[in-house]
Amino acid sequence: MGTEKQRQVWTPIEFSEKWLEAATAKFDDLAPSWYKRRETLAKEDEDYKEFLERLKREHAIETGIVEKLYDLSDGITQTFIKEGFVEAYIGHDDTNITPKQLMGYLNDHFKALDFVFTFVQSNRELTKGFIKELHALLTQHQKTTLAVNGHGRTTHIELIKGEFKKHPNNPRREDGTLCLYCPPEQTESEMERLLALYKERMAAETSPIIVSTWFHHAFTQIHPFQDGNGRMARLLSSLIWIKSELFPLTVKRTEKSTYIKALEKADVGDPNPLVTFFSEVQIRNIDSFLNYRKEIEPQDSLAEVAAVFAEKVNGLKLKREQQRQKLLSDNRQKLFDSIYETFGNLNNELTKAFRGEDVEIQLKSVGPDDEKSHWYTKQIVDYAKTHNYYFNKLLPRCWFRFIFLITEDKRYDLIVTIHHSSYDDSVMAVGSFLEFFDEKVIDGAEHLDYAGSTPIDIPPYKISVETITPKLLVNIENYIRDIVKTGMAVITNEIE
Repeated sequence: MGTEKQRQVWTPIEFSEKWLEAATAKFDDLAPSWYKRRETLAKEDEDYKEFLERLKREHAIETGIVEKLYDLSDGITQTFIKEGFVEAYIGHDDTNITPKQLMGYLNDHFKALDFVFTFVQSNRELTKGFIKELHALLTQHQKTTLAVNGHGRTTHIELIKGEFKKHPNNPRREDGTLCLYCPPEQTESEMERLLALYKERMAAETSPIIVSTWFHHAFTQIHPFQDGNGRMARLLSSLIWIKSELFPLTVKRTEKSTYIKALEKADVGDPNPLVTFFSEVQIRNIDSFLNYRKEIEPQDSLAEVAAVFAEKVNGLKLKREQQRQKLLSDNRQKLFDSIYETFGNLNNELTKAFRGEDVEIQLKSVGPDDEKSHWYTKQIVDYAKTHNYYFNKLLPRCWFRFIFLITEDKRYDLIVTIHHSSYDDSVMAVGSFLEFFDEKVIDGAEHLDYAGSTPIDIPPYKISVETITPKLLVNIENYIRDIVKTGMAVITNEIE
C-alpha cells in the first residue's frame, strides 16, 4: 500500500523580509490619483455610494462561487450586481441550488462585508472576538460542511459557527493530495501571533497591499475555522484595505486558478505572484471607479436631470483650478520627455543591432502640442474598449512610432500611445498596437497600402500624474521595452 501524498501548507506564522521585497509598483504608480480623488469625495457622493454597493454585491456573489457553494449564470450575476438581490429575477437554469438557499448565502456574504465597513468606521480593534463574530454572521445560513469520515468517505456534518476548529480540517485536492493546515491545538496561539504581527505592520506603515496579502496568506495557512476560511480571508483582507481607504477584495470566478496558484507559490516562500495578483485586483477597482458614471434614468424629471448636470459642471470647474492644472501639465511633460528619451535610446540600440542587415527602421514622435497628436484616435478608442476603460480625447496625448521596413513590399508600424484614461484628469495609460502595410498595384504603380491593425498583447500601464517619481519613470521605461520586444516578436512570426 503506497504512502499517502501530503503537502504541509502551514508553518508557524511570521513576517519575513521577502514580503517587503515584493513588487507593488503597478499599484504605487496609479494610487496617487485615487487618493487625490478620495480627498474630494463628499460622504454622500451618489456615484461613490452606488459604486460601493455594486462592488459589495459582486463580492457577495463571487466569493461563494469561488468556494463552490453555488453556481450562478453570468446574466443573473450582472442583474444582481446592478439591481440587487431579488429572488424573483432567478430563472430555472441560473443556479444549481434552490433560490431560497442562494438568497440566504448572498445576503450573509453581503451583510458580512457591510459589517466590515461598519467595523472600520467605528475604529474598533481587530481581535479574535471580532473575527469569530464575523464568521458567525458570514455562515448564518450555512448549516453543514463537508468532512471525511473514518472510512475515508466525504460526508456532510454540522457546521460550527463563530468558533475555531476542534478537529483537523485538512482538505484533499483533486489529485488526492492532503493539505495539512495548522493543528487545532495550536490555532488559538497562531491567531494571537497573526494579530500581533498585523499590529506591528500597521504601526510600521507597511504598504496596505503587502499587509493585506500577507495577512490573507497567513490566515489561509492557519485555516482556523471548520469551514469558510477562504471567504473569511478575503473579508479580512478587505478590512485592511478599507482601513487604508481602498476598495474591498473580490476574487472573480475567472481568476480562481491564478489566485490558487499564487497562494501555493506563497506557501513555498515566493510571495511575489500573490502580491502582484492583489495589486491588480485593487488597480481594477480603482480604475473601475475612475471610469464609473451612474446612468441617468430616462424617467427622471427635467429638473432632476438639470440638477445632476449643474452638479457635474460645478465639479468640473472646481477641478480645473489653475494651480492643480499647472502641476498636472508639468508632470505630463516630465512623462513625455522621459518616454521620448527612452525611445531615442531604443532607436540607437536597434539601429546598432540591425547594422549590416536588410532592415530599415525609422522613429517618429509627436508631442501633445503637435497638430498630428490626434492621429490614431480610432485605434485608441478601440484599444480602450478592449481593455474596458474610458479614453478622454479632450486632454493632451502623444504617440511614438517605430517603422520597420522589412522589404520593399512589407512594412510594420509599432505605435505606442500615451493618453488620458478614465474620467479623472490625472490618470494616463500607455498602450500599443501594430499596423500592417502590404504592396498593392494602383494605376499600374506599386504602393504600400494600409492592411490592418492589431493591439499588442500587453495590458495598458495605468499611472497617476499627480506625482512623477524616478521609480515610476523606470517602470514605464521597462514597460515600453517589453512592448517593443513583444511587437518585434509578433512581426517576426508574421514574416514568411
